[in-house]
Amino acid sequence: MEMESIKPFLAVLIPFIGGAAIIATRKNKNIREGCSLGAGVLMFFVVLSMLSPVLDGKTLHYTLFDFWPTVPIGFRVDGLGLLFALVAAFTWILTTIYSIGYMRGLKEHSQTRFYFCFAVTLSATMGAAFSNNWFTLFLFYELITFFTYPLVAHHETKEAWAGGNKYLLYLLATSKLFMGVAILLTYYYAGSLDFTANGILPADVESATLTIIFFLYLFGVAKAALMPFSAWLPASMVAPTPVSALLHAVAVVNTGAFCILRVVLNTFGVDLLQSLDIGSIAAYLASFTIIMASVYAMSRDNLKERIAYSTVSQLSYMILGGVLLSASGLTGGILHIANHAIAKITLFFCAGSIYVATKKTHVSQLDGIGRKMPWTMGAFAIATLSMVGVPPSAGFLSKWFLSLGAIEANQVPIVFVMLVSGLLNAIYFLPIVHRAFFKAPNEGLSLALAGDKDGVAVQGVESSFKEPMYCVIPLCITAGASILLGIFPNLLLDLIKQVTG
Repeated sequence: MEMESIKPFLAVLIPFIGGAAIIATRKNKNIREGCSLGAGVLMFFVVLSMLSPVLDGKTLHYTLFDFWPTVPIGFRVDGLGLLFALVAAFTWILTTIYSIGYMRGLKEHSQTRFYFCFAVTLSATMGAAFSNNWFTLFLFYELITFFTYPLVAHHETKEAWAGGNKYLLYLLATSKLFMGVAILLTYYYAGSLDFTANGILPADVESATLTIIFFLYLFGVAKAALMPFSAWLPASMVAPTPVSALLHAVAVVNTGAFCILRVVLNTFGVDLLQSLDIGSIAAYLASFTIIMASVYAMSRDNLKERIAYSTVSQLSYMILGGVLLSASGLTGGILHIANHAIAKITLFFCAGSIYVATKKTHVSQLDGIGRKMPWTMGAFAIATLSMVGVPPSAGFLSKWFLSLGAIEANQVPIVFVMLVSGLLNAIYFLPIVHRAFFKAPNEGLSLALAGDKDGVAVQGVESSFKEPMYCVIPLCITAGASILLGIFPNLLLDLIKQVTG
């Protein structure tokens, strides 16, 4: 049942207006950051207000204007888009709080530009989540790329420009050469770009042509970081940690996985993909990415780089869930959008908290740091459990459904991939926890202060040391949320049922 509503447009508009307010109040940092936080809270409540009708089986829609007679610029809210939007809106609030501590603690330059680009990126993310067709989604997909580029290159060093340029090249080249062509071919054969429940591509199109379109989408959505188009993600870790946290754990990468799920569910449809028998090929490509990215992660000593390769691996869980074409597989893939986002943003928050306090960036430098930063490393340990898939963490449920989906699809080797990847996750994350809590502290571990009013004192260590409060509070909330989503997943599962039936 369709329902006319302006709410999805408001969700897109609010952070954009917030960005304008950030520019207008740039001379007063407290008001400027208040505008960012206020826009985030308001947007979250607008998104939350759409939950009830969607759970009742309604699809909200709003047409902004007609770009072409059969291709409007408009919005559509279903279970998949709303789940993605809720995660992005919730984490923006926490990231804003975190950014205040991080950016002020390190006295970062160009903070107004930072907050403005953040706000516009969230506006584009809401637009992507609620797009009603491929043309609208493509516009917002590209906006995300352009407004995250200044964030990736924020430090303006030679390394930052190199990482930012690589980021821009990969995402723009693939979207133009592959995804843009796939969208044009979709319009040619379907006569429409609208997202519908059972897909829009007709079954009477030659199977070779449909196969080509599918893989153009698969590789054209480079934000999903499927190998060999994943090198941009580790390169973009030159960005400040709040950027890595929200954009590369939620907004950018989840937009990629979200697009692939739109291809499977609303462009081709499960029935058509099953008849083409190409889901298994895509599943093995995703499996290759899962394993290889995990192997790369094991070899990285830089903490953010290790987390980045983990993200490459985890994104392919979402793709895998979609291309398994089974009910449980789809449930696991969609569920992992939320579960991975919450756990991964926690890990990035922890990496940033460590850097603000100690200026340490490498795993080999973290011996004994858990005794000095118990809140930060405790949250890191909880997020690690979710990455590995240990109950009752949220990550366990995702991997459970993905494994069931592989069995339902008669893809037993994929179950083996899930087991091996879980083991590899443990190999590259658990030693960090072991170092933090069970090894003696490194001599000369220097702990920088953000100031008395910005810290949380830790008993039993140097009196001069305080964990950065503005960083610690958000990461503790996200760590707690990772456990709560594992124990109480019903809301997310109810949203997913609106998609999978």
